Amino acid sequence: MQPRLKKENYVIGPDGSPLTLADLPQPSTQRWVVRRKAEVVAAVRGGLLSLEEACERYSLTVEEFLGWQRSIDKHGLAGLRTTRLQNYR
Repeated sequence: MQPRLKKENYVIGPDGSPLTLADLPQPSTQRWVVRRKAEVVAAVRGGLLSLEEACERYSLTVEEFLGWQRSIDKHGLAGLRTTRLQNYR
């Protein structure tokens, strides 16, 4: 009988590749670029992290996270750009 390998949980990231907890931004992240925000949203939507875990891990408010999620839903990844925020409101 072959030993069972531990299967790591993953979700599909914003670029279509597998995303694991190890692939997520560091908890100390201070510079939130589009890719990092999208990875955190994908992790929560895919069940890799709960909303509460994500907010605690990254020191986010629920409103801030939900804003990222709404921006993706409404405008795609481009909606996460802070420099163009006024264009997407």
